[in-house]
Amino acid sequence: MKIIKGPDFPTGATILGREGIKEAYTTGRGKIIMRAEAEIEEMAGNRQRIVITSLPYQVNKARLHKHIDELVRDKKIEGISAIRDESDRNANVRLVVELKREANAQVILNRLYKFTQMQETFGAIILALVKGVPRILTLKQCLECFIDHRKEVVVRRTKFELDKAEARAHILEGLKIAIDNIDEVIKIIRGSYDDPKERLMERFGFTDIQAQAILDMRLKTLSGLQREKIEEEYNELMKLIEHLKAVLASEKLVFDIIKEELLEVKEKYGDDRKTKIVAGQGELDEEALIKEEETVITLSHFGYIKRMPIDTYKSQKRGGKGITGMTTREEDFVKKIFTASTHDTIMFFSNKGKLYRLRGYEIPEARKNSERNSNSKSFKSRCRRKGFSNYSYSKLCRW
Repeated sequence: MKIIKGPDFPTGATILGREGIKEAYTTGRGKIIMRAEAEIEEMAGNRQRIVITSLPYQVNKARLHKHIDELVRDKKIEGISAIRDESDRNANVRLVVELKREANAQVILNRLYKFTQMQETFGAIILALVKGVPRILTLKQCLECFIDHRKEVVVRRTKFELDKAEARAHILEGLKIAIDNIDEVIKIIRGSYDDPKERLMERFGFTDIQAQAILDMRLKTLSGLQREKIEEEYNELMKLIEHLKAVLASEKLVFDIIKEELLEVKEKYGDDRKTKIVAGQGELDEEALIKEEETVITLSHFGYIKRMPIDTYKSQKRGGKGITGMTTREEDFVKKIFTASTHDTIMFFSNKGKLYRLRGYEIPEARKNSERNSNSKSFKSRCRRKGFSNYSYSKLCRW
């Protein structure tokens, strides 16, 4: 991977992590996590927007646009005020997602990665026909097969060019003899009606191919042949034949030709890399989708717990009347109340001497006049995933 960094997709985008690439290179199969390139830009009126400039491979821009519209309409992603396509005719992608003033741009971007094709898993498989049999290859095996194929191509091409050059040299040798005896050759051709080829072969020792080449030429051309041009062409062919034989006799020269041809391909078709490779697992945890904000958490004597946004409570002047922070059942009362961030860890100490913990956003959110029981079904499921076995808490604190 120091030499071959990873796949480069025509649509650009970003590859998250190198584990999938390494797996594909070493086993022939791998899952490559791709993510669209997006930037958060500031707008007038203290607002922000997300500008998407490239998409994962095989992701359709129009379908992505439609999918985001559906998520906004179904309120699965909130905080988006508008989305429009500003892409140009040169296929440069520019999808603009405008946000509401109170929206958290990073959280919405994470949600777009989570719920849309802005983040996709590309299944890589190195499948090739090896001697007519389909096989899944590692990167090393794939390169070995490619080099073997190129070697076979170069050798077969060299043999073909050698045969062609030797055939032409053979004809030129006959033409050289014909020029030295041009008058007699023309006389034989003109005086023979049925067997000029046999008479030329008998008189000058031409082969069938040489005699036929002479007969196929017009007499005017034959008489006008210049020996210097034939000698020059013949000498060049002999040098070429010598070189071609040397290539067939040396594996090193074959590999030199392969290398030279690949460098020519690189020079002709090579361009700057489009797909970036960045560190990271690519999996978005739940916390990355939750906006970090301060909240007020209350716990009652009977085990009712909830959290509320801190802006539920407002500062008041002297003589002001406070608000009810929590409605309780008869004989129940608020036992604990404190502030914590949605990303803070809340620790629960049970009366059995065990310690459990939950993230702030995992505590149920409710209005100020509602009550939430720690034994509720949704809260129980969260606690069960965290390993809770007892829902009676004797102490609660912030970590």
